[in-house]
Amino acid sequence: MTFKAFLRGTASIAGLLVLGSAAMAADLPSRKVEAAAPIMIDTFHPFQIRLRATAVIPDGKTTVYDRFGAILPLVNLSGGAGSPIFGSGAKVSTTVIPELDVSYYFTKNIAIEAICCFSKHSVSGTGTLAGLNIGSTWVFPPTVLLQYHFTNFGAFQPYLGVGVNFTAFFGAKPGNQFTPFFTPVGLVGANAVTNLSVGSSWGVVGQVGFDYMINSNWGVNVDLKRIMMQPTAYATVWNSAVSPVLGPIPVRAKVNIDPWVVSAGITYRFGGGAGAVVAKY
Repeated sequence: MTFKAFLRGTASIAGLLVLGSAAMAADLPSRKVEAAAPIMIDTFHPFQIRLRATAVIPDGKTTVYDRFGAILPLVNLSGGAGSPIFGSGAKVSTTVIPELDVSYYFTKNIAIEAICCFSKHSVSGTGTLAGLNIGSTWVFPPTVLLQYHFTNFGAFQPYLGVGVNFTAFFGAKPGNQFTPFFTPVGLVGANAVTNLSVGSSWGVVGQVGFDYMINSNWGVNVDLKRIMMQPTAYATVWNSAVSPVLGPIPVRAKVNIDPWVVSAGITYRFGGGAGAVVAKY
C-alpha cells in the first residue's frame, strides 16, 4: 500500500465516524435546560412594636347611689340605702396620652397584642351634682388582645381583635382636700367632696384597625378600641342644702367609663432574620 492510498483510507474512515456521530446525535431526544427556581423573599417578621398617640374618650353613664339611706330619704333625694340619688350623675374627662404596645405574630394572620399606658382623668358631677368637682384619678389599664390580620390587600392590612382588660385606679384625689365647716350663714366649702376611692375593674375589649406598611419593617397605624370599664367609686359629699342639718353624705357610684380609645401612630416589625431567605410557603 502506498502512502497516498493510506491517507485516502484514513480520511474515509474519519468521514464515516463523523457522519455516524451526527446521525446518532440527531436520533437522541432533545432536553431543555430548566430555569432555576426564583428565590422568594420572606418578609414575615414575628415581633412588632407600635408607638401611638391615643385619645381616651369615656362614653358611659354614671349612677350615684345612697350608701346608708339615713340622710337623703329625709329630704326626698333617694329611696333609701342602695338606691340611686335622684337626678344625680357624674362624667369622666377625655384625655390624650402616648401609648406603647407590643405584638407577637404566630403566623402572618394571627397575633397577640399587649397594650400598656397611663392616663389621668378628672370627674365632675352632673344633674343635681352639676358643678361639683368630684376629684381626679390615675388609670392603669393593661390589655391583651387576640387579633386576626388580613394580608390579601397588599400594603393595606386591616385587622380585628378581641381581648380582656384589667384597669387599676390609683392616686385618687377628692375635689376638696379639706372638711367643710359650718358658720351662722351656712356651709363653707359647700358642695365639696372630701373622700374619694375607686376600685379596679375587669372588662371585655373589642378592636378594629389597620396598618399601611411602607416596607416590610415600617408602617403607619390607625386603631379603634372599645373597653368595657365599670369601676365602683366611693366618696363623701358635703351639700349646702342638706349637710348643715344632716351632715356629710356617703355615696357610692357605678362609674360606667366604657371608653372609646382612638389611636394613630407608627408600626415597626422585626425579628425575621437579616437579608433574603427562601420562603417556606
